[in-house]
Amino acid sequence: MSYPVIGISIYGRNQEGEFYLPGAYVDVVRKAGGIPLLLPPGESNIDALLDQVDGLILAGGGDIDPQFLGTPTTWHPKIYGVDLERDTFELALVERVVQRKMPVLGVCRGLQVIGVAGGAELVVHIPDVYGESVLHRLEEPSRCTQHAVTIAPDSLLARTLQRTTTPITSWHHQAIGSAPPQWRVVATAEDGVIEAIEHTSHPWAVAVQWHPEMMALEDSSQMALFAAFVQASREYNGA
Repeated sequence: MSYPVIGISIYGRNQEGEFYLPGAYVDVVRKAGGIPLLLPPGESNIDALLDQVDGLILAGGGDIDPQFLGTPTTWHPKIYGVDLERDTFELALVERVVQRKMPVLGVCRGLQVIGVAGGAELVVHIPDVYGESVLHRLEEPSRCTQHAVTIAPDSLLARTLQRTTTPITSWHHQAIGSAPPQWRVVATAEDGVIEAIEHTSHPWAVAVQWHPEMMALEDSSQMALFAAFVQASREYNGA
């Protein structure tokens, strides 16, 4: 069995200049049979970088700089963790990964990056638009929360998880307001917030608004998502 190399985008530099990524991403990629390769923001030669990997995970993290949203946006007081270097890097990654038809899995912020790269509207603060009937992030941002999502039965995601409803681990206050062109919505929360999208013609391109890496080591259905992604990366021919 081959072991595909999985590129994982990581958080930007902290005040000490150190890069960071929660270890769960590495753990689940290894368990799924992949070799993790961490991709720090700032690399300008995107094609040379992607030549080294067979699949890409866009990890979670802070908010996207409003300058990338396409329309004038007031800097909302709840916006946090903006990193221009990371935004520029990941938006460029998305463009080339889709063009290459390389397997890609977006996680939380990763879904939002995919949406913004494709021209989708970004909901800057969920409670302002959808209210608080479903809590997508606690007021204490150091802790995650949980709620259920409904998944389209005809989707790759439903076939992979083998279910059309699932509890998920949630840790976000932003979301995309619609799917970008060539992507479709395949999961929503009870309040209507978009929880997952899939590309309509790409061989394997899925993004989820939740954090499956935080559940996968104990939840076989969430682990199946990483197993399917790693298998698609194993089969990717680099064309």
